[in-house]
Amino acid sequence: MPTPRVPSNLGASALTTMFSKLEELTPAMSDTQHTPVTVLGLGAMGQALALALVKGGRPTTVWNRTPGKDATLVAAGATSAVTVTDAIGHNGPIIAVLLDHASVHATLDPVADRLSGRQLINLTSTAPEEARELAAWAAAHRIGYLDGGIMAIPAMIGQPGASILYSGSSALFDEHRETLELLAAADYFGTDAGLASMYDFALLSNMYAMFTGFLHGAAMLRSTGIPASAFAERAVPWGTAMAQLIPEYARVIDSGDYTDPFQPLDFHKPAVDAIVRASRDAGVALDIVTPIKNLIDRQIADGNGPLAFERTVEELA
Repeated sequence: MPTPRVPSNLGASALTTMFSKLEELTPAMSDTQHTPVTVLGLGAMGQALALALVKGGRPTTVWNRTPGKDATLVAAGATSAVTVTDAIGHNGPIIAVLLDHASVHATLDPVADRLSGRQLINLTSTAPEEARELAAWAAAHRIGYLDGGIMAIPAMIGQPGASILYSGSSALFDEHRETLELLAAADYFGTDAGLASMYDFALLSNMYAMFTGFLHGAAMLRSTGIPASAFAERAVPWGTAMAQLIPEYARVIDSGDYTDPFQPLDFHKPAVDAIVRASRDAGVALDIVTPIKNLIDRQIADGNGPLAFERTVEELA
């Protein structure tokens, strides 16, 4: 920043006021840039998260139950810890990226007394009730708790398009948001620790339904000698076009009024029945399409055939 030119006729009081204003306008380096972070769990995702922290200038300590996974991270500047006790001996937040809910307890229960007053960010894939249980466990041990759902694959961490959803302690999220943004776009959903994972799994259920639908279609076409790559050329634009209907589906569901359908359940039944027959004729298993047929048939049998297809959410809920 260039040195300001100060008029010689300014008095001491005016100078003090002016430089005070300049200090207010000059951005200070965030303290969180020097905050040490501990990463527990060095699977593919844990390694990607730790590397992003190192590249972001955070002093990073790493630990993994099975030794030998930290060589690249240590070469990049991370500190290796032999034991969990050593790993949590450093200050700053602790990020857990472990196998599952049970692994979090197996790793942290033995050192819970040492974690009092510390902060835990759990990025392990845990179900909403498991996240809430961990939040209660953390509160009982005076540990700040933030839960997260990672909406990315390891290669996306630290890159545009990656997202991590958070819920739990708002104070913890606010304090370390700058650090969290090194990993992915950080979105906060409230104090309910289970809400981030609920969003996570809801989005993943959408993803798995889409991918398994593609796999079913690819199996159908393969019976005629058409490769999956040829199917993909048409499946991508078709899926993109159909995705544009989701906001309207959401509007109808939120209204709770299914009596003015664009296409009623009665309309969809013949199409789904035909898909089932075509799949069977092609020698394709019906694991994907039969549940959809059952949902439609059950609603029609209950007299809901004239209602909108979106009513299916009531059948599921």
